Amino acid sequence: MLAFVALSVVFGAGATALLDLWNLLLNKVFGLPVPPWHLVGRWFAGLPRGHFVHRQGIAASTPVPRERAIGWAMHYVTGVVFAAALLLIWGLGWAAAPSFAPALIVGLVTVGAGWFILQPGMGVGIACSGAANPALARLLNVVGHVVFAVGLYLTARLLA
Repeated sequence: MLAFVALSVVFGAGATALLDLWNLLLNKVFGLPVPPWHLVGRWFAGLPRGHFVHRQGIAASTPVPRERAIGWAMHYVTGVVFAAALLLIWGLGWAAAPSFAPALIVGLVTVGAGWFILQPGMGVGIACSGAANPALARLLNVVGHVVFAVGLYLTARLLA
């Protein structure tokens, strides 16, 4: 059990860190905005109070204390949960001999968490349907999750 938790944390943190570097690269090279982790934190902070959907958009909601820290923490917790899902499905043997396909499957399947939970909850609609450029937002979501998958695989390869 300890190995499972430790590997989930290391793989999830490594993959999430690669995703963060990817977002910084997109920001520096193409001027794309970095993810608004403070708004993600605002959304997560509202969950215990039963506030799941911000119909007017999360930016219009009242800020909460430490929302940026909450957003960053939940970003990494989510990465760890996705890594744990990979290990639950493919087992600890995957960590000893990682292959890319399971990481890619997890990366692509987890796009759904953003499209059908986080984005509607933050008021952007299902699969970013309410974004200024939904097609670009969807493309960036998919590519970002593929980068996360690469991070899962590379982190596992480094430790194997």
